[in-house]
Amino acid sequence: MSDLSDPLLQEITGPTPGQLLRKRVFGHQGLIFGLAVVAILAVVAILAPVIAPHDPYAQSLVARMKPPVFLGGTWENPLGTDHLGRDYLSRLIYGARVSLMIGGIAALISGVIGTAMGVAAGYFGGKVDAVVTFLINVRLAMPVVLVALAVVAILGGSLTVVIAVLGLLLWDRFAVVMRASTLQVRGREYVAAAQAIGASTPRILLSEIMPNIVNNLIVVVTLEMAHAILLEAALSFLGLGVQPPTPSWGLMVSEGKNMMLFEPWLVLIPGAVLFVLVLAINLMGDGLRDVTAPENRS
Repeated sequence: MSDLSDPLLQEITGPTPGQLLRKRVFGHQGLIFGLAVVAILAVVAILAPVIAPHDPYAQSLVARMKPPVFLGGTWENPLGTDHLGRDYLSRLIYGARVSLMIGGIAALISGVIGTAMGVAAGYFGGKVDAVVTFLINVRLAMPVVLVALAVVAILGGSLTVVIAVLGLLLWDRFAVVMRASTLQVRGREYVAAAQAIGASTPRILLSEIMPNIVNNLIVVVTLEMAHAILLEAALSFLGLGVQPPTPSWGLMVSEGKNMMLFEPWLVLIPGAVLFVLVLAINLMGDGLRDVTAPENRS
């Protein structure tokens, strides 16, 4: 039996699919950076009770407004303290939990809704397509931020309400992209062959359609995850998102805005972390799209 690891054999037969995949993954700098940042923040969020140096809710008016280390502070509070004396680093670490949880769950909810609608519209066409297109147009006519503000103001700001509102408002991009992708794929030869041999509709959708549009789905998931994180930060900044004392990066920016001219780090630190997370998620999605594109699999 020939050894696939033999260099001479590899030179004749070419690299294996696994080797090509590894080459594409490790050769994509944006993907590596995005995955590394998201993975680090995810680990930090999961291990927050272990990593955080202090209780993020503990207040100490005696220790309020301590500067971070790089501005002359002490290592007891490396990123300083806020206006209530709460450790800023601990609140930043616990805030990663809120952002990743809201972004991930909201993208999952909207992804399930939008993907189901888009694939059904693109594959079945006719009246199904007309109904889905009408619903997409209705949704696009609704400003997300204003609707989210109104709903959260009526129902009250909480983690559950914010996740539900964002999940039910961000499905339109999934529906549009999945509809267009399905329309492109449904006329291909392999779909016609599956229909000719009598394959069931669920099997065609799961085995022939979805594997060939999943790269587009990955991009939309990452975009909407980043979008949900930014919307949560905006709602929290306006006081209608996650309510205090729950740590939230948007809420931290809101609480520090009154001192921005005197202590700008209160706004710059959570703002910079939010920027890096959203950038990393977008780079990760773009890289995964490139790696999983059908034309790159051979």
